[in-house]
Amino acid sequence: MRVSIDEDGCVGAGQCVLAAPDVFDQRDEDGVVVLLDEEPGEHLHEATREAALLCPALVIHLAE
Repeated sequence: MRVSIDEDGCVGAGQCVLAAPDVFDQRDEDGVVVLLDEEPGEHLHEATREAALLCPALVIHLAE
């Protein structure tokens, strides 16, 4: 799995961090998503998919 994000479209809701804290974080100053792991291990795939589904701005893109 390869993960990419569109920082410009992020609304800072933080759902991705709650769903997959090993893959996503948020910048302290504005809450915009930070991608911690572009190629998460298989044990993180389900949580990463959930994060993408929960994102209200649909800025998380997955390639499998």
